[in-house]
Amino acid sequence: MSESHDPDDDRVASRAELLPEEQVAGSDDPEAQAAAVLEESDERTQTRDAAADGQVVEHRTSDEVTEPPG
Repeated sequence: MSESHDPDDDRVASRAELLPEEQVAGSDDPEAQAAAVLEESDERTQTRDAAADGQVVEHRTSDEVTEPPG
């Protein structure tokens, strides 16, 4: 009998591969860090008004923050 596979395990494993700037800073537990990042990201995706303590959510379009070419 095969074990069930959790797709979240793949997400965590993929995110646990540190980016270059994360490698410089280092991580004692990349998988726990990845799980926390993904959990926060999922929360923000599900609730646009969700923000971490002490932070403010801004609703701006790319046109409002990017200078036009030119």
